[in-house]
Amino acid sequence: MFRGKFVAGLKSAFERRQLHLAGELAPLAHPKFFVAWLRPLFRKDWIVYSKPPFGGPKYVLQYLGRYTHRVAISNHRLVALGDGQVTFHRRDSAHNNKQKLLTLSLDEFLRRFLLHLLPKGFVRIRHFGSLANRRRAALLPLCFTALHAAPPQAESETSTAPTLHPLWCCPQCGEPMAVVERFTAAQLQLRSPPLLATAA
Repeated sequence: MFRGKFVAGLKSAFERRQLHLAGELAPLAHPKFFVAWLRPLFRKDWIVYSKPPFGGPKYVLQYLGRYTHRVAISNHRLVALGDGQVTFHRRDSAHNNKQKLLTLSLDEFLRRFLLHLLPKGFVRIRHFGSLANRRRAALLPLCFTALHAAPPQAESETSTAPTLHPLWCCPQCGEPMAVVERFTAAQLQLRSPPLLATAA
């Protein structure tokens, strides 16, 4: 059904000249070629994954929050702590996710908990698209322009004053340090370490 509706929508858009066929698709602007291009679409099964939409921004944040801000085990699952043992609720996937109690030694509980901590250098949230580190500086202003929104104000030059940011002071002379160059994370990884032989 989805395949039929989708192809019918393409035909309707083509007939109303709503499809912009340019570049490699320019030959499809001819009706005979367009129909020939649509014909093979019915010879394949379309596997469609669809689900009801979220009920609004609040539910989207709740959904994402469960993945981005969850901890290894929440407080309400903890039942008891005593005699060097921890008891907590768990779901038994072998028995239809039935709730059961599990008791572990304190050392084993901590070992399992620490398996959920990210190693140094790993991040829980990675940005893609216009927010990716590599292209954010170029694409984010375009997003604000398309949305007719004002970009956030950049920090003023006075924000680097030593009274506000003492970390920007030289540890030797105490004068404010000037930024000569900034490197992205990718550039830092590509930079080779200094040669000790030539420095000696």
